[in-house]
Amino acid sequence: MTLATDNPLLQPWDTLHGLPPFRRIRTEHFAPAFEVALAEHLADIERIAGSAAAPGFENTIAALDRSGRLLDRVGSLFHNLTASETSPPLQAVERDMAPRLAAHNNKVYSNAALFARIDALHEQRAALKLSPEQLRVLERIHFDFVRAGAKLAPAAQQRYGEVMQRLAELTTRFGQNVLADEAAYRLVLRDESDLAGLPDFVRASARQAAAERGLSDAGVITLSRSHIVPFLTFSQRRDLREQAWRAWTTRGEHAGEHDNRPVAREILSLRNEQARLHGYAAFADYALADTMAKTQRAVADLLQQVWPAAKARAEEEREALQAIALSRGESFPIEAWDWRFYAEKVRQARYDIDEATTKPYFRLERMVEAVFDCAQRLFGLRFVALPQVQAYHDDVIVYEVQDQGGAVLGVFLHDNFARPSKRSGAWMSVFRQQSRNAGATAIVINNNNFARGAPGEPTLLSFDDARTLFHEFGHGLHGLLSNVTYECVSGTNVLRDFVELPSQLFEHWLEQPEVLKRHARHYRTDAPIPDALVAKLHAARRFNQGYETVRYTASALVDMAAHALTESQAPDVVEFERAELQRIGLPGGIGLNHRLVHFQHLFSSSSYAAGYYVYLWAEVLDADGFGAFVEAGNVFDPGVAARLRQFIYASGNSLEPAMAYRSFRGRAPTVQPMLEKRGLALEPA
Repeated sequence: MTLATDNPLLQPWDTLHGLPPFRRIRTEHFAPAFEVALAEHLADIERIAGSAAAPGFENTIAALDRSGRLLDRVGSLFHNLTASETSPPLQAVERDMAPRLAAHNNKVYSNAALFARIDALHEQRAALKLSPEQLRVLERIHFDFVRAGAKLAPAAQQRYGEVMQRLAELTTRFGQNVLADEAAYRLVLRDESDLAGLPDFVRASARQAAAERGLSDAGVITLSRSHIVPFLTFSQRRDLREQAWRAWTTRGEHAGEHDNRPVAREILSLRNEQARLHGYAAFADYALADTMAKTQRAVADLLQQVWPAAKARAEEEREALQAIALSRGESFPIEAWDWRFYAEKVRQARYDIDEATTKPYFRLERMVEAVFDCAQRLFGLRFVALPQVQAYHDDVIVYEVQDQGGAVLGVFLHDNFARPSKRSGAWMSVFRQQSRNAGATAIVINNNNFARGAPGEPTLLSFDDARTLFHEFGHGLHGLLSNVTYECVSGTNVLRDFVELPSQLFEHWLEQPEVLKRHARHYRTDAPIPDALVAKLHAARRFNQGYETVRYTASALVDMAAHALTESQAPDVVEFERAELQRIGLPGGIGLNHRLVHFQHLFSSSSYAAGYYVYLWAEVLDADGFGAFVEAGNVFDPGVAARLRQFIYASGNSLEPAMAYRSFRGRAPTVQPMLEKRGLALEPA
């Protein structure tokens, strides 16, 4: 083939650091680029599989790891755009390509000649004198092929491919349906009565959202978390809180073309079939086989360590909420759209602290400086802005990342604002993964969905928003600091219940007084956050943790129950969810982090299916792991930071995760620090 073409996706990217030429790329470039890239990848596979030479690590495993460079480049760009800056034409390409990419993946993993070479190497791996990383790569690739059906009989292999293609179609549709519901909704606030109780920062972001949607003299509340949570926290209009809450919790549950109920049901049914083809009774068993937890029992044991205590704490919190409501002459029972509103009143009364007081100290730009500063103090990194580089949207800021000696480690893109063309939530992704085998440094992106301040006004973050910023940056560091030879074990290509450790661990630095005093500065006066306010933030850390833990754990329990089903046909997901919540005893008036009809962790891909528990699993590791810095007496201790970089952030999946953690910490983790962190530990007798 020739690269002499007008399609920029097929031309060499002679841009700075090999970044995509974003502003030259149009939607119509993707379909023909995928055609070329898919064919090129299959040619790579056929060369490896058909080699006359005896299978060896270099000509089979390393070659496979290097294969499909063009497909990786085009696919990474495409999937980042469909998440961060989509459009109806791009979504049409996404719907068309999803099953075709799944079919291509199946063709690769069902290549009998290729698997025969991999299998032969796996059989003789003990005699091959491989490095520890090479052995890990060989074992992981062999395992991935087996999990993708390489050992299935031909008829089962064909059916497996059909199942995976249909799942690709359905997961794509699920995510697009959620985005459609989110983009279509707007709660318009037209006068002072609609704005009652809202502090200035909420009013400002509502005015900005209205302006972006062509509305003047009004405010708009969208279904972005940075809009909906402050509205539910401060609005005195109980009727509008209920309206907003119902819109938020029923995304994906509306009859018509965006109804996710039949989509989720079919996904669950097909995942059941996928698991049975592999000999597992349920998808949860299949999914957990490639995790640290391994079994449903291990997950259940973890979740049950917090569920009863969380429910008991939530009931105590409800009593406090009901009491403050009664003191205001409001005798109705606390409903889900009331909880945040009254919790904020209790928080103000107990800790003399509220978001209107704290947010002026958490300007977005200052918090970005904070994450960069922590990365520098821990790992010697510098983030140098590249204002001359245009990304796919003007919101995106591009940075060159330099190591301590000034060498370029990678590129970091920061996309922080909510917009209708961007899916909800917060996430890290890559445009290119680090790999010495492919001679590549990492290009990493963090996406957030913060509510933009009004023109001329700063974007102010809540403390939870700032925590999200630190969390995603921890994922970003996991990609940027990767230091492995082979791409398949690079960066965040780790077991699902290990991947949240680097992100959740990095959150701890936000809470450190020396970080807050340096970076949390009032946006008007530049005065550092007062010691008294820092003390109040720390005192309030465990406030409302019963509520938060119940919402998370209930979602994790429903996820596991849905994927533990063994029937060939899944039930109606709304009725199943209702019955399961009744069975586990979800307290009223609290709700879930995510209902099944919009649970994108589970149904926009399979990444977190039977895996939402991983945040709690990783919290056991992060709470215990941060203790190493506490014990050292310095939260930036160089020795501990060096071990953290080597074994957690840089090793990718080149080490078995339990071994990686022990190498960092010197021992296995204990659960007690996590329980104490959440305020759920039993008091000593």
